[in-house]
Parts: sequence; C-alpha cells; structure tokens
Amino acid sequence: MATIRREVIIDRPADDVWAVVGDVANTYRWFPGMVSSDVEGDVRTVVTAAGVTLPEQIVTVDPILRRFQYRVTAPIITGHLGTIDVFDLGDGRSRVAYGTDCEPAAMALMIGGAAGSALQELRRQLESTPEPAPTGDA
Repeated sequence: MATIRREVIIDRPADDVWAVVGDVANTYRWFPGMVSSDVEGDVRTVVTAAGVTLPEQIVTVDPILRRFQYRVTAPIITGHLGTIDVFDLGDGRSRVAYGTDCEPAAMALMIGGAAGSALQELRRQLESTPEPAPTGDA
C-alpha cells in the first residue's frame, strides 16, 4: 500500500477551515475534478468531471479532532483510506494535512496529486472570503 501526504497552511482559524472541510457533502466545491456529491448515511457518492461515479464510505467526521476520513470503495481500488486533518496553529492560521493510503500504488499518486490541488483551492477560497464579523458586545 502506498502513502501520499500533502499539507498547506491556511491563513484562517481552524474552526473556519473545519466548517468547510467537515461539510463532507460539499467537498466537490473545493476539490478540482469533482462536480457533485451525494451523502446518504455513511455513503458519499462523488461524480467526477469525466462522469465517473465513485462510491465512498465515510469512516470518521470528528469535529473535536477536526478529522474527516473516507474509503473509496470503487472496484478499481483494492484498499484506500483518505484522511483530512485540520490543525490549529494557535495564531489564527491552520495547517491542513491530506493523507492517502491506497492500493494499487499508482492510484495513490493520482489521488495525492489531486489532493495537493484540492488543498491549494481550499486555501484560495478560504483566504479570499472575508472572516465573519464578531458578534456580541465589544
């Protein structure tokens, strides 16, 4: 099994980043090559720009750890675990790590390349969106 890991620093608080990453039905909004997804229970079905439908099993959505894990269950992949972690850097920034363990190894390279592009797009979207205004008494 091959392992690929990509990381990015995003100039936004971890809770802001997790609000996007933890919304697993909408990953397609920041993951290039995905055009839609549907979630029913613990199954997410992704449709790619090429028209390929990829069934996935949602393994973990943990808002405390800020971790999302899934397995691609399509027959072209014999083993897979994708993990996205959002880490609070303590200074208003976040580190997002996207790891993929995959068999066959060639698929890990493809997913890893796509994950790197996805993290860059996630950063672009989050850093170009204004932070929410504070609420309550000042």
